[in-house]
Amino acid sequence: MPRSIWSGAISFGLVTIPIDVVPATEDHSVRFHQYHLEDMGRVRVRKFCEIEDREIPQDEIGKGYEIAKDQVVAVLDEELRELPLPTARAIEIAAFVPAESIDPLRIGEGYYLQASGTVATKPYALLRKALERSSRVAVAKFAWHGRERLGLLRVRDDAIVLHAMRWPDEIRDPRELAPQEVALSDDEIAEAEHLIGRMTRDSLEGPDFVDHYTEALEQVIEAKREGHAPPEAPEPEAGTGAVLDLMTALRDSVAQAKASRGEEAEAEVHELPKKSAAARTASGETTKKAPAKKTAAKKTAKDTKKETTAKKTAARKTARRPRSA
Repeated sequence: MPRSIWSGAISFGLVTIPIDVVPATEDHSVRFHQYHLEDMGRVRVRKFCEIEDREIPQDEIGKGYEIAKDQVVAVLDEELRELPLPTARAIEIAAFVPAESIDPLRIGEGYYLQASGTVATKPYALLRKALERSSRVAVAKFAWHGRERLGLLRVRDDAIVLHAMRWPDEIRDPRELAPQEVALSDDEIAEAEHLIGRMTRDSLEGPDFVDHYTEALEQVIEAKREGHAPPEAPEPEAGTGAVLDLMTALRDSVAQAKASRGEEAEAEVHELPKKSAAARTASGETTKKAPAKKTAAKKTAKDTKKETTAKKTAARKTARRPRSA
């Protein structure tokens, strides 16, 4: 378990829960240092005092606020920890709100809140269970890293998670970036919804959600370590070069989504528009139906001929019979 980065308490109403704040995420990025490429000597950043013109060790370095060019006020870490604020040592819950009411843009890094000591176990479990049953998240205030912040508390499995939040004035207005209004047909929107349905997943698991960049970077490093040439990038798939309209692109995307899941492409049946009588005549459909009428006429003529022949045969038989005495 990673070490605690902050200790304090959760406070809501008259309830206080001692907690330790533990990072909830890990960074697996490949890290580089700076080197002098001619001799591979390590390049380091040294901290010098402008007045004494000498390198300063870390234990002599602190924070200062420049009021004027010739006036700097030193501020100690201890003074920051003891700020006259209720949120300096506590995560103070201000309200409970529906989770969907929080704009995701305002949500930042996540941290696990660990119950600190036996005394914190019951109130910690109480807050966790209450959040679960209410389907709410808590919005709190706390002071970290030189400023007061907003935070969001939610439940993940059996732990309470704290997300740092941005203040409303830290979110830029997107209206100046929005594209101009365009006309969209109902068919285009329906096809886009169809594509969304085909691409919907129950979880973010599988090869599509793996950090392939880090894997490729590790292969480059391993190849160079062994004295081999780095692996070459695969050639991009050649496109058709045809300019597709939006509906065609959407339908092709749906077919591609089906293929990626191993589904067989379904034959799409589209109702053709009905043609007018004039259009049918112009296209030759009326003429094509004429043979059927002729066939029917021929059948009728044959049937009539058969009936006439049958009557004549019957008449001859009757004439040949002997008359009774």
